[in-house]
Amino acid sequence: MAQTERLIPASPDRLFAVLSDPASYAHWVVGSDTIRAADRGWPAVGAKIHHRVGWGPLKLDDTTEVLAADAPRHLRLKARARPLGTAHVDLRLEAQGGSTLVTMTEDAGDPLTRLAFNPLTHHLVHRRNVESLRRLEELALGRGPATPDPPRSDGD
Repeated sequence: MAQTERLIPASPDRLFAVLSDPASYAHWVVGSDTIRAADRGWPAVGAKIHHRVGWGPLKLDDTTEVLAADAPRHLRLKARARPLGTAHVDLRLEAQGGSTLVTMTEDAGDPLTRLAFNPLTHHLVHRRNVESLRRLEELALGRGPATPDPPRSDGD
């Protein structure tokens, strides 16, 4: 399991607003290339973002699904990049004065991926998530790129 924390000078409501914008994931999630579409109602439980992940010419189309949501404190996702694997991503937002402590926990989302999750992998995922939370902060503070709305769908 990789756990990453960042104290962000924004309210939980502001951060959850960014997390509620499917288009923002193309910027703040390291490795995300394009948001192809998003289900109406994101981030309701069961809603999905249809994304493209990868680097250079190696790209995969897959989805990220909301497993739990409790605005503005918690969002649990199942991210897929098959055949490479799946991950459970847990985002907790805790108000601390005028800031928010964001705790991002990522772990394998299926038994096969769990075989690949080891201390080295956890370290690499943690390093990636340090950058992801830095980018999330940029968006929350209005410093990131404009995020065009992806097409909305009614599900798969």
